[in-house]
Amino acid sequence: MSHQSSLIASDINAYLEQHENKELLRFITCGSVDDGKSTLIGRLLHDSKMIYEDQLAAINKESRRVGTTGDQPDLALLVDGLQAEREQGITIDVAYRFFSTAKRKFIIADTPGHEQYTRNMATGASTADLAIILVDARYGVQTQTRRHSYIVSLLGIKHIVVAINKMDLVEFDQNRFNEIQSEYLALTDKLGLSDIHFCPISALQGDNVVDPSINTPWYSGPTLMELLEDVDTGRATSEAFRYPVQYVSRPNLNFRGYAGTIASGSIEVGQEVKVLPSNKQSKVKSIVTMDGNLERAFAPMAVTLTLEDEIDISRGDTLVMSKDEVEPINAFRAKLIWMDQSPLKLGNNLLIKTTAAKSSGRVTDIHFKVDVNSQEALPADSLTLNEIAEVSLQLDRAIQMDPYLENGSTGSFVVIDRLTNRTIAAGMMVEAEQPIENNEIHSETVVDASLRARRLGHNALIVGLPNVSNSVLFTLEKCLFDRGLLPAVSSRLDDAVLLKEAGTVVLSTIEDGSDIVIGPHAKCEVYLDITLPTEKQVDLILQSLTELKLL
Repeated sequence: MSHQSSLIASDINAYLEQHENKELLRFITCGSVDDGKSTLIGRLLHDSKMIYEDQLAAINKESRRVGTTGDQPDLALLVDGLQAEREQGITIDVAYRFFSTAKRKFIIADTPGHEQYTRNMATGASTADLAIILVDARYGVQTQTRRHSYIVSLLGIKHIVVAINKMDLVEFDQNRFNEIQSEYLALTDKLGLSDIHFCPISALQGDNVVDPSINTPWYSGPTLMELLEDVDTGRATSEAFRYPVQYVSRPNLNFRGYAGTIASGSIEVGQEVKVLPSNKQSKVKSIVTMDGNLERAFAPMAVTLTLEDEIDISRGDTLVMSKDEVEPINAFRAKLIWMDQSPLKLGNNLLIKTTAAKSSGRVTDIHFKVDVNSQEALPADSLTLNEIAEVSLQLDRAIQMDPYLENGSTGSFVVIDRLTNRTIAAGMMVEAEQPIENNEIHSETVVDASLRARRLGHNALIVGLPNVSNSVLFTLEKCLFDRGLLPAVSSRLDDAVLLKEAGTVVLSTIEDGSDIVIGPHAKCEVYLDITLPTEKQVDLILQSLTELKLL
């Protein structure tokens, strides 16, 4: 282990240089609830001597209070640091931990297993080179195992270690190990995952985690730690030069540089580049870093480029090679993971962010959503929390993007709610598409009631409310508006009809032309006692509209 190196005592500078130059592996642990993800990370930290004595003493004390392992220290508490996590015995947020061995440095992302926290899992997986997918030997492959495996394949993680955990609870049965292995391989045939390793472990007892276990004489493969140390982490990356501009550096009148991180490829002084989306061209004058100027830079270096010509470049623009036949796009097909409690509505105005570029845009079509159990494509008009779909998006301005499988940096994006500034979805570009033309000439309306209902999320109707007070009308209008509907109050039939044609829920004080009448006399389809308090009347009207499935 790196912390046992003799260089620490004899030559600390040599040790630090050796440590700095070690290869870094980022990996995640994922799987279903209670498969032992946090316990496994705790075991890796413990057996690689990365826990200080005071930390271990604190864990021992905390284990007696909220632990789930009896007299043994609950190593999961090393990463489940939130109070809610410890009380419930689950992982909620993504927890990052660092450790190292003589061969490598590691950054672990412990991701939650509960379905409601799938968005957290996708966040942790977005930067990983390898995924450890845990499977409880008692239960085999679960729904979340399938969901996480699908997300891992979406994000382009090619190296998979399936750690079949809790083998001690099935008496280290080889047949059970083989059954789960066959079950998982049947799943991966549909996902295109190829580099898959299987390892029988007990994270609680330490079997086959760092040291080989005497309890699995039938297993001759490497331990989990050996797999992590020896796996080839090389990710297939694009050789095409992509340089998203993050900041225009202008410290004085004599210097104008464009700071950013090289997303892919390399650049040399004197090479010709063009700026997207403007397509203006120039040559690289210098490559500036804190340690001095360079003749050549490559991904993922953070540098500042200066150009020979004074051209307009802003944050969000991208520099590419002049010879590359690449054009900015404003419409594309993508795979989308929906991360918000509110459902996706087609046509809603959203903010799309990729690298440093932002653009207003909208989802114009949902081609299908994916059943994570069978990977079957299902029809969909909307998406709810944690659902995954293939969609089409259109942007208000063109930006530079690449297919995600060719370039993960410039092919990934997030979707932001413009009102709340919440991140509501994450996506991976599949291919560019032709934008929908908004200036087609039509001799008659093509926006019918169904299209308006699809855009607004509700059907248009006229609700007749004779004899109710203005306070009831306007309180009801506000309640409907707060629910995301588009209501309006009208006292004229002609106006009410026009408002309904525009897609609104019309609250009318007259009965003629209404789709439903709610009031105090026998002609009304739903009786309403107008002597009740305003709040009670509003509640009864809303209840009636909901029960009749009119909203």
